[in-house]
Parts: sequence; structure tokens; C-alpha cells
Amino acid sequence: MPWPSRKRDKAAGADKKEPDAKIAKTEEEAPDKEEEEKSAKPPAGSSKSGWKNWKKTKESDSGGEESKITYCHWLLKSEPESRLEKGVDVKFSIDDLKAQPNQTTFWDGVRNYQARNFLRAMKLGQQAFFYHSNCKEPGIVGIVKVDVQFVRMTKRFIPLSEIKAHHLAHKADGGPLKNMMLFTRQRLSIQPLTQEEFDFVLSLEEEKPH
Repeated sequence: MPWPSRKRDKAAGADKKEPDAKIAKTEEEAPDKEEEEKSAKPPAGSSKSGWKNWKKTKESDSGGEESKITYCHWLLKSEPESRLEKGVDVKFSIDDLKAQPNQTTFWDGVRNYQARNFLRAMKLGQQAFFYHSNCKEPGIVGIVKVDVQFVRMTKRFIPLSEIKAHHLAHKADGGPLKNMMLFTRQRLSIQPLTQEEFDFVLSLEEEKPH
């Protein structure tokens, strides 16, 4: 769960890695009830034009060759609604991030070992989706860069239900979201994304909500 903490030492170099508590503000110990419910019963739907357009563009750019799978982007979960844990309000929305000095904050609170490993793998300047979790309608609301610093809001809210529909369609047709960790390890508060996953999800902001 998220809560504001110490600011990161600005003297750190662009490629220098921080100790364990560098970049995490939400935790996965408590089930993300809305995500689990919506993942269990995903809405009917398919990728429609999104995957086809994305695939056509990527094939044009790369000559049809598949990109090597590497994790170079991230998805960071944080709770936008007040919830007390051991007397501390863990609320930290993207608006809270925007209100921080320089729109930047230290990201802490990670306990899960796998999430901590992802935390250590992050590099300053890499982009990530800011994901509102454990709320009425979870989903992606903005883009940040690893420090963590606000970059911009997404052009529209991209709900979990919509991403789930694409994930299911891609499992059938081999699309870029077929192995997206948001659905295979959904309770992890820090999740890596491949370039293809990041690009496809980002392309959804240009489409009308389904």
C-alpha cells in the first residue's frame, strides 16, 4: 500500500541503483478484490481493431520480425482511496504524486520478494504506467518515469476490464498481452512490461472505450 516517504537523493547518478526501498508504494498482501472479481468474470469482448492496427504498425516498423522479449517498462500499483493499515492511511493517488515537490516521490513499502527484485531491476528514466488499484474501478491513469516522477496523465482512463478483454483475445491469437503479468501475477505491486506490452496498452488511449 502506498504512503509518502523520504525524497530520493538527487545526487544519485542516472544509472545508479538504490537499496531495497527505492521505488515501491503499494503492496500485495491484501487481495485486490476488484481486480480479482473482474479477472474472474471478464467482460465479453475482443481486441477488435486495436490488436490488428498495432500488429500492422509493428510489422511495418520491424519488417515482421518479433522483438526480443525484455522488460524495459513497468506498471506501478497504488491505492487512490483512503484505507488505514496499522493506523496509517495508505492512500496515494496520481493526484497525490502530482502534488509532491517536483512531482516526484520516493517509492517504498514493498515486502514481496519478487516485487523487490523488480524494484532493483528498475533504471532511472524508464517509463511506467501508474495504476490505481484496490478501488471501485481499477486501471491505468497516467505515465511516470522511474524516480518516481509524474510525466503525464493518459489521454483517457484505461480500465482493467478493457485490458482484460484484450488479454483474453491475445491469448487466442498470439497478441502482445497474452502473457501480461497483470493477469498472471495480478497481486504484485510492481510488474515489468515488455516494449510490446507497453506500446499496445499505450495505443489504447487513442481508441474510444469499448
